[in-house]
Amino acid sequence: MNTIRTARNSVNNTPDLVAQQIRQAILRGQLKSHQPLRQDVLASNLGVSKIPVREALAQLKSEGLVIYKSNRGAFVTSISPEEAKEIYRIRIALETIALTEAIPKLTKTDLARAQSALIMVDAEEDPAKWSELNLEFHNALYEPAQMPHLLSIIEMLHINVGRYLVLYLDNMEFQQKSQREHYALLEACQKKDIQSAIQLLKQHLFDASHSLENYLNKGKS
Repeated sequence: MNTIRTARNSVNNTPDLVAQQIRQAILRGQLKSHQPLRQDVLASNLGVSKIPVREALAQLKSEGLVIYKSNRGAFVTSISPEEAKEIYRIRIALETIALTEAIPKLTKTDLARAQSALIMVDAEEDPAKWSELNLEFHNALYEPAQMPHLLSIIEMLHINVGRYLVLYLDNMEFQQKSQREHYALLEACQKKDIQSAIQLLKQHLFDASHSLENYLNKGKS
């Protein structure tokens, strides 16, 4: 079973930290769609008991990353092209609200944090880390909205599709295009140009949705 491996006792025996480890393994592609998640194997690899693993899997189920199949246990979820399209339509609606509310409140520190995330993407050669940095960039722009419930939903939706960034962003041309869109969005936010920023964000998410749908459709053929 291809799964996460850490030094024994390196993960504190709490469901949240165990969930974080498993979540990151899914986002990095170490745990793949449809892969079974055996509690005893995960507990052994993480150096914890099965109890926090069981609770962590329940938490990840609520995030849409884990599914339970009758008499078969837990598995990493998969996403259909139709589900990906739906998730991105929801993201477009919610993230434009967050950005609209955030732009007037953006500080130099917020903008520097967003720019730093993009610079790290430019320097990062490991596609597995792009999803984390992508979320960091968007969070830096959205958090000044001070709408924690909205941002929590956005982050959950990002996580559901973010794991596929490892796969379809592992293409230099697409990665460069995505970065150009990010820098254009950052520039609009620096200028406090809400209308341009919203248009750029919508197009960026629409393009990402289209790329993911194409990737998933290829997998069906």
